[in-house]
Amino acid sequence: MNLRMATGKTASAEMKPTIVVAEDDRAMRNLIATVLGSSSRTFEVVAVENAHEAMDYVENHATAVVVTDLRMPGASGLDLLDFVKAKSAMTQVVLVTGYATVESAVRALKNGAYDYILKPFNTDELLRIVELALERYLLVAENDRLKSLGDYQVENDDLVGQSRSIELVRRHIGAAAAHECSVFISGESGSGKEIVARLIHARSKRSGKRFIAINCAAIPDNLIESELFGYKRGAFTGADRDKVGLFEAANDGTLFLDEINSASPSFQAKLMRVLQDGSFMPMGATHSVTVDVQVLAATNKPIMELVEQQAFREDLYYRLMVMEIHMPPLRERSEDIGPLAYYFLNKHAQKLNRKITGISTEALSVLMRYDWPGNVRELENIVQRMIILSEGETIEADNLPDRLMAPRDAKLASIDYLPPQSLEEIEAYFIRKTLRDTRGDRALAAEILGIDKSTLWRKIKRYEIE
Repeated sequence: MNLRMATGKTASAEMKPTIVVAEDDRAMRNLIATVLGSSSRTFEVVAVENAHEAMDYVENHATAVVVTDLRMPGASGLDLLDFVKAKSAMTQVVLVTGYATVESAVRALKNGAYDYILKPFNTDELLRIVELALERYLLVAENDRLKSLGDYQVENDDLVGQSRSIELVRRHIGAAAAHECSVFISGESGSGKEIVARLIHARSKRSGKRFIAINCAAIPDNLIESELFGYKRGAFTGADRDKVGLFEAANDGTLFLDEINSASPSFQAKLMRVLQDGSFMPMGATHSVTVDVQVLAATNKPIMELVEQQAFREDLYYRLMVMEIHMPPLRERSEDIGPLAYYFLNKHAQKLNRKITGISTEALSVLMRYDWPGNVRELENIVQRMIILSEGETIEADNLPDRLMAPRDAKLASIDYLPPQSLEEIEAYFIRKTLRDTRGDRALAAEILGIDKSTLWRKIKRYEIE
């Protein structure tokens, strides 16, 4: 990171987010700028000595976060806050002061300040708040970018996503399609394994032929062989005609066997023979049938554990594992949540004939912080729900299920994800924050808040603050 203590020309790394520090006290200004400047190389710090210089910088440069003192000669930090929000709504403002009152906090937060920190402050707390403010700026910017794309369309039947893990999956899909080998697709339920299989088929020379998907767990053991390999008339009671199995129906095309881990030992043995020489024997037949099928198999369980438990044939595992493609869970590629949410929004809004133009930043923030145990399938269902419940043209956070609102990671539980909205929420938020900053010293907290101890006690009970 480059540290610039001036209002001059922009740095060469123009694409880095910029954080402006406005503080009239030189020692405090240098301290804040140095703490921020030494923490990361992902943003640039510009330090100025008053609100007017900060306004001039914001007027002429893209700014991610402004960290400002509340009281400065001339224009105040609140004046700077009002200017910044009028100039760029996505720029986040953090106020730093030793003169905090509930009234100034209420005005700052209602006017759009991201947060408030008291002097003397803990440098780790300062870094945490500024990093969260920067994260919110980037989220707002990404939301605006996704909105500007209009109808988010997927070109060439591609996967939706921009993460490195999805780029790797794309490359593996291309290789599997070019060489037409057996592929083992792993991943949690709902992560998109069938989409991967369909893309392999669509990009291979077999794309003009049939793609047949079958869930091995959904077919009883006594029927799966007849479904996949077919049977001849009279092969068993009730077999009054010949039946072509799915392997034969998929000849020259692709067969996708989902949840292959559920296949019976008998089926695994027959599947092994098909993969070895391309032939199988329908039930009741006297001659084998030869087919040319690319077999793609998927599992949502650790297949090697099943092999070690002798619940899955080791030779079949290695036969299918000519190539493996792992579809990562959604929680490991959070940068794909926004594009996926907008893709599903446009897809289902058209189907439901709803005019929905976007997702609020608050709602998108909740979506991006959720763990998504049901993966992409769960996200699509949630977006459909939001479309149905939305009363306006933008999906709001109150359209989301309650289970999405609470962070699952205990380490993140103390972070305030959504900004307080009502005056009561702001007051409770600031009392809670001041008590945390004073380590529970109510006398000191009351003095900082500008209220007497009995009033603070009543408000603590009223807002159920621990």
